[in-house]
Amino acid sequence: MRIIKAIFMKQAKDMLKNPMVLVMFIIFPAVAFFMKFFVPIPENDLFSSDMFVTMMASIFAGMGLITAASDVIAEDIERRSLRFLIIAGVKPHQYLIGTGGFFVLAGAITSVIFALIGGFSGSDFGKFMVIMVAGTTTSVILGTVIGMVSKNRQSATSLGMPVAVLVGFTPMLAGFNETVAKIAGFLYTQQINVIVNNFAEGLFKPLLVITINITVLMIVFIVAYKKKGLKG
Repeated sequence: MRIIKAIFMKQAKDMLKNPMVLVMFIIFPAVAFFMKFFVPIPENDLFSSDMFVTMMASIFAGMGLITAASDVIAEDIERRSLRFLIIAGVKPHQYLIGTGGFFVLAGAITSVIFALIGGFSGSDFGKFMVIMVAGTTTSVILGTVIGMVSKNRQSATSLGMPVAVLVGFTPMLAGFNETVAKIAGFLYTQQINVIVNNFAEGLFKPLLVITINITVLMIVFIVAYKKKGLKG
């Protein structure tokens, strides 16, 4: 626990000094707030008053943190901080929790802001927070995997952006193509969209799919983490 706390505090301090990271937690709810209260929405069954809130929330949870998380890991690799931690005996799960913990915590706080903007309450608030935290966690782990397999920050950005766009926009395309819809069903981003756009849906299947996504990504992360240690 002491090791995880030390890594968490280090990453928190580093990220708080990085305006590019901080803006990720501000810009999405800010856009949601502006669009909800200042952009007129047609009064019909196709649009809801919270459309922009759920849209920005799903983008934030599904793809907003991927590049930020990958950049943090890639920076540790460039500075050889990761090599030092591996030599010191830091386990993969300790590094992952310590590094990604700040992102998940900040993501949960941002999710509360989204919920307040949307005026969600009761069971709707609960479902929204559960799926947002689960989605944010998956995005952070995906970002750490990308950072771990990248040689430097530039390559992490080059790989992270296309992956973020792919997982973020595939659910949007699913409504227009049956083949894409089948593929999207296996993605955590699709499950985020399912819940934030319809709170009446059950949580069991979305959380099951997200759990499978997290499990696969964690396995890849552990393998990549150990390979980095062998290379160093």
